[in-house]
Amino acid sequence: MEQNHQRDHCRVTDLEKVFVKKYCCGKDILVAVCDKDLIGKTLRDGKIKLEVKKEFYGDRLTTPEEAAKALSEANTGNIVGKKSVKIAIEKNLVNPSAVIHIAGIPHVNIIRL
Repeated sequence: MEQNHQRDHCRVTDLEKVFVKKYCCGKDILVAVCDKDLIGKTLRDGKIKLEVKKEFYGDRLTTPEEAAKALSEANTGNIVGKKSVKIAIEKNLVNPSAVIHIAGIPHVNIIRL
């Protein structure tokens, strides 16, 4: 019983997971990551409009560790949401000063040359 309790304690819940979708074109890899609660929403701020579509950001929930690994292997990344952007910052994949906010939601793009 104690062993099961410890295993459950370490399990990542769906609330902690984020959507990730990987696109490959030759040597180029684009990874899109977004918070679960943003799928299907449209963020608006002045003339800026960001549609957080399931078709683009994916339909597969992953752990923060899996998302960070996918982003670290990409040469382009599109990240939206507090949890998702926090993952990228904590893993030193993005500079916090590069983050913009659209309708109060953090968004950042990664481009590695």
